[in-house]
Amino acid sequence: MSGRFGDFCATAFRGDGTRAGTLRRGLLGALAAAAVMLSGAAPASAQNGSASNFARVNAGTVGIISGGADGTYIRIAADLANVLDGENLRILPIIGRGSLQNLRDVMFLRGVDIGIVQMDAREELKAENLRNDAVRRLRYISRLYNEEVHIIASRDITDIRQLEGKKVNIDKAGSGTNLTSRLIFEKLGIKPDMTTFDQSSSYERLRSGEIQAAVYVAGRPVRAIAEFQSEGRFHLLPIPFEGEIAETYFPARFSNSDYPRLVADAPVDTLAVGSLLAVFNWPENSDRYNRVKRFVDSFFSRFDEFLQPGRHPKWKEVNLAAEVPGWERMKPAQEWLDRAAAAKATPEQSKSFEAFIQSTGNTISAAQRELLFREFLTWQNERQKTNRGAARQN
Repeated sequence: MSGRFGDFCATAFRGDGTRAGTLRRGLLGALAAAAVMLSGAAPASAQNGSASNFARVNAGTVGIISGGADGTYIRIAADLANVLDGENLRILPIIGRGSLQNLRDVMFLRGVDIGIVQMDAREELKAENLRNDAVRRLRYISRLYNEEVHIIASRDITDIRQLEGKKVNIDKAGSGTNLTSRLIFEKLGIKPDMTTFDQSSSYERLRSGEIQAAVYVAGRPVRAIAEFQSEGRFHLLPIPFEGEIAETYFPARFSNSDYPRLVADAPVDTLAVGSLLAVFNWPENSDRYNRVKRFVDSFFSRFDEFLQPGRHPKWKEVNLAAEVPGWERMKPAQEWLDRAAAAKATPEQSKSFEAFIQSTGNTISAAQRELLFREFLTWQNERQKTNRGAARQN
């Protein structure tokens, strides 16, 4: 014992050997024992409180791996946190190294539930013999927006084919820019001398003449590119939409309003690649599965808030119901969309469904009816897609 109580006990036990002294010593001994018990109980209580706080804080936490500090991914992740953070959901935006590494992180890195990635990133996992693992371990929540391919080059370079043999920075290995740059140059039959500096340092190397061009794949407008001090020496290089390019990418354009320092009055043609929210395929009803389900419900239900002023303009391109070829949507996301579609069902669809139910002569519960109606709408939508595809082929 220490402090005032210890001093008091030490003084008391220096009393005489009388019965009163014995009683006094007994009483003080009991008080001392009680103090020891209380001192032991306090840490236990604190530990219980800490455990309770730990569980409460982590119960609704979802980690989202994004991109570099100057890119669009981190701003999208920040918007997710700003809109969705609340009592039962906490979004942790994590700075990432790009699409390919983000996929690996969703698959293997502890604490990462969701990643923002490019649609072409999963194919690159074939080289690492992870393609089958990716199909099994990964799902998607929603397709997001298109990301444009930016190539900053000196003004004396006017055609992308002039980059043959020249030093062109394509960002660090594992980034989406690195992956897409290699694929585009390969499809166009161009062989530049590719460097892999990080984005921030590449702009200074470009100004100094160490490299002749720098590529960055991100949703426009990109702050670092908009603020690039070109001094009139650089511009955004056009990329043709031709040949094998059309099989994987989409046509896009930059305007002077996007990048006043790098685009003249005439728009610049470029390419774009789609992006999506990838998620680990957690076992159904597991803790992590339920956290992501909570995220899906909040994200889809409150999506209109991402379209408000102050949010990144790329949110206006997002179609939550858009499908991603070759990917399977996470079950809670598909169920949410099915419920939304059922709520917007046309009178003709509802009438057809009711007629079908009556024709079976079966009595079903309200829950069974809702489930069957969602399945009916899904079947009808798939049938319409098949018919449209057949009509296009004819």
